[in-house]
This record gives sequence, C-alpha cells and structure tokens, in this order.
Amino acid sequence: MNITARALLVSLLLAGTGAVVTGCNTKKDIDITKLGVDTDPPEMLYNQGLANIKAGNMTEAGKKFDAINQQQPFSEWARKAMVMSTFVKYRTGRYDDAVQTGNSYLKQYPGSEDADYVQYLVGSSYAKQIVDVTQDQRAAQQTIEAMTKLVNTYPKSQYVSDAQEKIRFARDQLAGKEMQIGRYYLERKDYLAAISRFRIVVEQYPTTNQIEEALARLVEAYYAMGIVQEAQTAAAVLGHNYPDSRWYKDSYQLLQKGGVEPSENSGSWISRAGKKLLLGT
Repeated sequence: MNITARALLVSLLLAGTGAVVTGCNTKKDIDITKLGVDTDPPEMLYNQGLANIKAGNMTEAGKKFDAINQQQPFSEWARKAMVMSTFVKYRTGRYDDAVQTGNSYLKQYPGSEDADYVQYLVGSSYAKQIVDVTQDQRAAQQTIEAMTKLVNTYPKSQYVSDAQEKIRFARDQLAGKEMQIGRYYLERKDYLAAISRFRIVVEQYPTTNQIEEALARLVEAYYAMGIVQEAQTAAAVLGHNYPDSRWYKDSYQLLQKGGVEPSENSGSWISRAGKKLLLGT
C-alpha cells in the first residue's frame, strides 16, 4: 500500500472519524462508477477505489478492489487491493468477510509492510461482534487470539496499544460470562458449580473488572457450605488487594455475623492466586 492510501486508512480507522459514513448518509455519491470498468488497468482501478472511499461510496470501492484480484491475482496490485478490500468490508459491517479476506492476505503475505494493519483489521472485526455476557462469547475469544497475534508478531506496530485495549475488554467479557453463570448457580444453591466458575475468574482473569466480585462470591459460597476457612481466606485476599472495595465490606460483614474475621490460609488455592494478584499477573 502506498503512503497516501495507508494514511487515509489510519485516519479513518484510528481517529474514529465518521467522514465515510457521513458521506454515505448525507451526500449524494459522486458518480465515480463511470470512471472506468472492471477491465481497466489495475492501477486505475485501485485509484478509483481510493476515490470512492473518499467520496463515501464504499460499495463501489469494494468492487474496484475485488476486480483487481480477479484480474491479476498474486500481483503487487492485487496485494494492495486485498488490504483495501479488507478495510472496506470491515467499514461496511461485513465482519466475517473482512476476517476471511484478511486471513487470506496474511497467509499469502505474512511479512509484508501492511501485515500488521490487516491483522489489526481481523482482530477489530472480531471485536465488533462481541455481544453482552448473556450470549456466546466466541467473538471475545477470537478477538483475544487475533490481537495477541498482532502484539506478539508485530510488537512495534502503531496498532499495538489499541489491540491491547481490545484484549482487556474481551477478557473482561469472558470473565463476565463466568460470573453470570456462577451467580446463576449460587442463586440455586449449587455451591460447588458456582465456586468452579468464580475460581476460573480468579485464576484466569485476575486483572479484569470482575475479580473483586469473584472473590466476594467465593466468600459467600464457601461460607454457605460451611467451609469457613476458605471463606476467610477469600475475604483476606480480597481485603489485601482491594481494602476499599464494597465487596470487601460485604464479605467482612458476612463473616462477622458468624463470629469470624478474614484470615488467610497460605495453603489454599485462593492464597496462591492472591499472590499473583499482588504481582499484577
């Protein structure tokens, strides 16, 4: 991709501008479709595709880039067109198509100058499909995998920071799903099943926003089962890490009603997990 094309995409994608969408919604499309047909030379089709993007005519832009791939597959112009086609599909909400085209590009050109950008588009396409925690979180897991690949493979990419933010969000979603299921079991007094879900959060997602509640729910579940020492340990770990948390206050009050206080058992799995919390891992 040339510098002009890349600059255009970066400005549209990272800056979050609505210029493309606005152009589609509020202005009549520039009749760029008549600038050429799909048999035009690839350079001309490519430039027409860029012009269509600037004009807000994303559908026609996609046709121009796809025509290049059909005309001269595996050529340098086809490589550039695949980048643009992935972007257009992402921007128009065709996320599965963007993933497919992006992954095809990465398979063919893993070391190209635009590989990090395409990997970012793939991850962003998954991220756009993340739903609330009451639904399947497959897209959240796919987001983590795609964005982790970006961070590890292209650590100097300008997209790393945003990729890491999307990873954090996706991990919070996965933790939130475990919490939702855990609360379901807890309400039905299926304490062992609830504990298994809260444990996943504590051990696998300790840096998410769900950790405080997960520890408090462990206090609640263990205490209800009569396993007081584990309840005390969960409360102690919660208090060490989040002393001002409302969840800690609730846990402390629950234990006080039974005549006990938070007290950490160093042999507990909760204590071992707590040490990781203190280290921020």
